[in-house]
Amino acid sequence: MMTRRLWLGGLLCALMVSGGACSRSETPEAAKPVAATTKFDKLLGRWARTDGDYLLELRAVDSAGQLATGYFNPSPINVEKAEARDDKGDLKVFVVLRDVNYPGCTYQLTLDAQRDVLFGTYFQAAQQQSYEVAFARVK
Repeated sequence: MMTRRLWLGGLLCALMVSGGACSRSETPEAAKPVAATTKFDKLLGRWARTDGDYLLELRAVDSAGQLATGYFNPSPINVEKAEARDDKGDLKVFVVLRDVNYPGCTYQLTLDAQRDVLFGTYFQAAQQQSYEVAFARVK
């Protein structure tokens, strides 16, 4: 009986870690990237914004482009939605943030594979302003 409980508890834990019901971002230290098996695997990793203490963590992606993502400033910010897509060979990332002080803020980013940089725009919803931004991969 005890073995069965341990097995079921382990199964539940594995489902939660694999992206089941948990939507709140983890701390950057605790998050572990999942191996990629899609054309979007070049996007996975930790990316630091070049103009501040913002960290975008692209943990896993499925073949449809749905991203498991964390965002930190430096505390976790809720990521409502994150997607990757291939636009004529350019890998793009779209992220929607929905949290206190982040009322639908978005990132629209493109991978520059040669420089290993994500670049694009950040839309600050509360101010209704867009800013050009870049993220460098954290090695």
